[in-house]
Amino acid sequence: MTVRAALRRAGQLEELNFLLTNRIPRRLATRFMGWFSRIELAPVRAASMALWRTFCDVDLSDARKQSFASLHDCFVRELADGARPVTADPDLLASPCDAIVGACGRIEGDRLYQVKDLPYRLADLLGDEEHAARYRDGVYATLRLTAGMYHHFHAPHDLTVESVRYIYGDTWNVNPVALKRIERLFCRNERAAVHTRLEGGEPLTLVAVAAILVAGIRLPFLVEELRGPTRTIPAEAAFTKGERMGWFEHGSTIIMFAPKGFELCDGIGPGTRIRAGAALLQNACVRQRRLHPNSLRH
Repeated sequence: MTVRAALRRAGQLEELNFLLTNRIPRRLATRFMGWFSRIELAPVRAASMALWRTFCDVDLSDARKQSFASLHDCFVRELADGARPVTADPDLLASPCDAIVGACGRIEGDRLYQVKDLPYRLADLLGDEEHAARYRDGVYATLRLTAGMYHHFHAPHDLTVESVRYIYGDTWNVNPVALKRIERLFCRNERAAVHTRLEGGEPLTLVAVAAILVAGIRLPFLVEELRGPTRTIPAEAAFTKGERMGWFEHGSTIIMFAPKGFELCDGIGPGTRIRAGAALLQNACVRQRRLHPNSLRH
C-alpha cells in the first residue's frame, strides 16, 4: 500500500494537507514553490516529482510529452490532440477544466455557498456589485482542480472576453477541509474574474481562484501579468468553444457563473468528476424551445 493510500484509508490525507499548507507563511511558500519547481537539475526534478506523485493522483498518460525538464514543466503540461473532446451541442456549456465539482446550483439572489452552511456574497467574490447583479438567481458551479490534474482551462462556449477583474489576496489552501473551516475562503484568496459574453449576448464569468503553492494565474490574452494591486483590466479577446484561455501554475479552483435561464446538466453535482469539454451547463430556455417548438403557441 502506498503512503497516499494509507493516509486516505485513515482519512488523514486532506487533514495533513491542511496542516502542512495553512500553518506556514503561505505567500512565502508560494513564491518559493514557484522558484523551486522550475529547477531543471535532474536530481531535483526526480526527487520533487517522486514526492509529488506520492501525495497526489497524477496521470500523465494523455500528456503531449512524457519527458519533463522540471516539476513546473510537468505542472503546466499540455495534452495530446483529441485528449479532451468538446461537446458539440450548441445549447450546452462545456466544463472549462478537469475538476471535481464542489458546491453548485442556483444562486439565491446574491448568495451562494462554498460548502453546505457556509455562504458568501457573489459581489464580495467578484469585487463588483454591477457584475454580480447580472447573475442574480442564476447558476454556478465550483470546479476544484487537484494538484495532479491537468491545469489549463478552456472556453466553455464561443465567447468574447470583455474585462478581467484581478483581486489581490491571500493564498489559503482550497481543499475540502479548508473550505469547511475558513469562512468566505474564496473571497479572501487572490483571484481573477474573467468577464465574458456568449455569442447570444448572455454574460458568463469564470473566476480563477489562486491557492497556496499556485505560483500564478496565467491569461496569455492579456498584455500585463496578474500581479500587483487590485484592478480591472480591459480586454477584447474572442475564443471558440474548447479553445485554451489560460492555466494555473498548480492546481486550484474555477467558479463558473451563468445568468438566470441556465441550469446544471443532468448528473452534475457535488463530487462529480468532470473533464474539460464535457457538458456542464445548459441553456434551458433555448433547449425547451428546440425540443418543444409548439409549446409557445399555447
